Amino acid sequence: MPLLELEKITKYFVNGQVRTDVLKGISLEVGRGEYMSIMGPSGSGKSTLLNIIGCLDRPSAGNYAFDSRPINRLSDNSLADLRNAVFGFVFQRFHLLPNLDALANIELPLIYRGLSKRKRTRAAKEALTLVGLEDRQHHRPNQLSGGEQQRVAIARAIVGKPQILFADEPTGALDSKNSINIMQVFSRLNQEMGLTILQVTHDINVSHFGRRTLFMQDGIIEREEVVTEEQRRIL
Repeated sequence: MPLLELEKITKYFVNGQVRTDVLKGISLEVGRGEYMSIMGPSGSGKSTLLNIIGCLDRPSAGNYAFDSRPINRLSDNSLADLRNAVFGFVFQRFHLLPNLDALANIELPLIYRGLSKRKRTRAAKEALTLVGLEDRQHHRPNQLSGGEQQRVAIARAIVGKPQILFADEPTGALDSKNSINIMQVFSRLNQEMGLTILQVTHDINVSHFGRRTLFMQDGIIEREEVVTEEQRRIL
């Protein structure tokens, strides 16, 4: 049974009498534990698709089910609960609060779950260890490099043990060395924890850390490719 099932998902915007179609009947299945990349030029609909799958936006039409649960019928509050309990998000910009240290930034999602301070701190330390930053827990964002800030953002995304991690251009603000380091973290989370990962990227090398790549053009999935072992070996 797929973890994600999308059937004929469309998204359009209307401005006056002008309708702009962003997604044009996307059908897609993603298996549990899969690591998939979405690529395409600017305006192809890749980030819109990720936002709909991550319940940050609603489709104009079509059906979407997560773990056999129909998403279309959920209220805004139920969608917020789903995002907090089941999803993790990593973005191009790190969105860390500058006045909080790494540990406190990572604890934030757990506050909304009502966890005690003791449980939050323990979970945050475990997440920091997973991303290799256990010695940076009391550093504030301005005391961390860009790569370290992104790893803190990843730790925040996984601290609640989500079923799926969504990443929108997670290496877009990083140099090539830090990009590889972040992708190695993603690979470890996928392989060792079985975390399902969906990432949007413009970098073909980043896409090869996954197992499958969708190529979008003008609101449709133009083609998909399976990443070969040879492509993964040269990373």
